[in-house]
Amino acid sequence: MSGVARAGAEDDRRSVSDRPLDRTSDRLSGSDGDGERDPGLDPGDEPGRAPASGPRRFARLRPGDRVVVIAPSGPVDPDRLEAGRAVLSGLGLEVTVAPHALDRTGLAGPAREGWQRLAGGDADRAADLRAAWCDPGVRAVLCARGGYGATRLLGLLDWDAMAAAGRGTAPKILHGSSDVTALHVAFGARLGVTTSFGPMPAGEVFAGGRGEDRDRSLEHFRKVLFAPDAGDAPQTSGGAAHGAEEGPRRPAAGRGSGEVTGTRALRPGRAEGLLTGGTLSLLTALLGTPDHPPPAAGRIVFLEDVSEAPYRIDRMLTQLLRSGWLDGAAGIALGTWTGCGDPAEVEAVLAGRLAPLGVPILAGLPAGHGPCQLTLELGAPHRLDTGALTLAAAPQGGVR
Repeated sequence: MSGVARAGAEDDRRSVSDRPLDRTSDRLSGSDGDGERDPGLDPGDEPGRAPASGPRRFARLRPGDRVVVIAPSGPVDPDRLEAGRAVLSGLGLEVTVAPHALDRTGLAGPAREGWQRLAGGDADRAADLRAAWCDPGVRAVLCARGGYGATRLLGLLDWDAMAAAGRGTAPKILHGSSDVTALHVAFGARLGVTTSFGPMPAGEVFAGGRGEDRDRSLEHFRKVLFAPDAGDAPQTSGGAAHGAEEGPRRPAAGRGSGEVTGTRALRPGRAEGLLTGGTLSLLTALLGTPDHPPPAAGRIVFLEDVSEAPYRIDRMLTQLLRSGWLDGAAGIALGTWTGCGDPAEVEAVLAGRLAPLGVPILAGLPAGHGPCQLTLELGAPHRLDTGALTLAAAPQGGVR
């Protein structure tokens, strides 16, 4: 994402002494083996460090669970936030909005007309995130929207306290996309938990979309985030948003975590590994920082972006390649490239830079910034099959 266009779009190696490298095994299990909630970190694991046993998968939601909506990045439109809150309530969730979610400020204090804005000061946005994550009564922390600003929070969060808050219980959910990629990377590496990449409450899908793309996106959101035996959530009067006559269609119970289907293979094959990645521009922005993304070796890499010209996509892919981050990747899963110029040129760039890796590449996944935004569990074990055109998570073990 670039400049004001990116900030306005809705859904829009750190040193060894600072943070250990993620040495997660890429085994396809992701559960305790008995389908129960992971009781917490293994003995010997330390707060502020990824568990030695590998990423723990988040416990899935049930109607009645309390969730908190925060704004770690760009400013939030109050009407959109209320519409998204109504959709979440219609899914049976108890929704709380963080104290500073509707704040606004400039990058360096008060902003003039036309200047870039954030959803409040860095310290306030970080405090909202920390408080929600450390609250034992909260089951999920949902980011209202993307934009810009999440990277500014990484050095302000109390990672030891946030890790300690997860002891003795299954991980809660961090959900968001776009700029929230910075948080996905940090939570995975520092806290050793899987996170959820998908449409956000004050974004277009929740608050302004309608029709089949919206229904499909919200159905998949619920399929990934809710327990398979949770059943249909009650529909409330707040379930309709911006003129929609009804809330999201409910998937039948027991349908699992939901695979995502692409449209074409840029290089054939199958791959297995933990799913990593997110929005391309955020991944490259984190390189060389204390919160750089752990190496992609043995993993399936998901990439997408918005409002980036093909030459900028080429430059960022080149940076990932020359940094060594993509060395040993097991496969590539490509989402949407909304507003990135001629789709044929974008695909030529992606194929030209990534095909020499010699791994399977699946393109056309409806995940990212497009009108249909499906939800992915980052850090979870996945299978990629270009023959079937599918990316599928292993069965979820973190069910309450």
